[in-house]
Amino acid sequence: MTNKTVKTVVFPVAGRGTRFLPATKASPKEMLPIVDKPLIQYAVDEALSAGAETLVFITGSSKRAIEDHFDTDAELESVLQAQGKEDLLATLHGILPSWATCVYIRQSAPLGLGHAVLCARPVVGDAPFMVHLADDLIDASVPCLRQMVDVFAAQGGSVLGVQPVPPQDTDKYGIVSLERQLGPRIGKLSNIVEKPKPAEAPSNLAVVGRYLLTGDIFNDLAKIGRGAGGEIQLTDGIARLLKRQPVFAYEFEGKRYDCGSKLGYLQATVEYGLKHPSLGADFAVYLKNFVSTF
Repeated sequence: MTNKTVKTVVFPVAGRGTRFLPATKASPKEMLPIVDKPLIQYAVDEALSAGAETLVFITGSSKRAIEDHFDTDAELESVLQAQGKEDLLATLHGILPSWATCVYIRQSAPLGLGHAVLCARPVVGDAPFMVHLADDLIDASVPCLRQMVDVFAAQGGSVLGVQPVPPQDTDKYGIVSLERQLGPRIGKLSNIVEKPKPAEAPSNLAVVGRYLLTGDIFNDLAKIGRGAGGEIQLTDGIARLLKRQPVFAYEFEGKRYDCGSKLGYLQATVEYGLKHPSLGADFAVYLKNFVSTF
């Protein structure tokens, strides 16, 4: 297998983002900016770097802004052209390369992550594909999905991006247990459990918003029915899949920001601001002076 084998990525973006109300009342949480790019743009950039060519957005109500973001705005481009703002025009043209295709599928009801992924089946078919949750922003020298594509090429089976979490937080994640360790960062799964209580968790290795799955997962998602929270859980589908074929856990290299939480979002904003090529130095001076006043 090569990196070009995996050409499709699924973005489940139908959630309402209630933790960020009222900011997300009329605008998708995925459009919340980290400095000067929305979360969904970081997600798409990561997927494109991993070889994705078809971007499948599983949407819900009030998500039109995502479609507009990746569409052409001829009127705005004309204004920028007339004003001689070539740098901003280039920025707009760089949002999505001409060779990438966007597909938008409406999730009929909020039936969970597994159901959202299942909605992509008509586009994905039997091919392997990536799933990216934009809430989980990962800063890495080699983009996380690109790392996982390389693992997939080497191992030949589905790959889950994992990270150790505090033991008391296992009930917030899908938690994996390993049959055996294959390397410093790679292990073969023996089980995966959705949001186990800390006392019942098989480990503290949590799946954090990155999946590379074979098309066989769709058969499992179509059969499992509703699980935790009355939803169709992707975790339950993966648990069935690993009974038939190997599934691997990969502890990615990089720093994750949980932008589904207000604190994680603020942390990402500050740290990305400090690294911004044109704002970082001035922002660092501001922060230093501001913190010194406390």
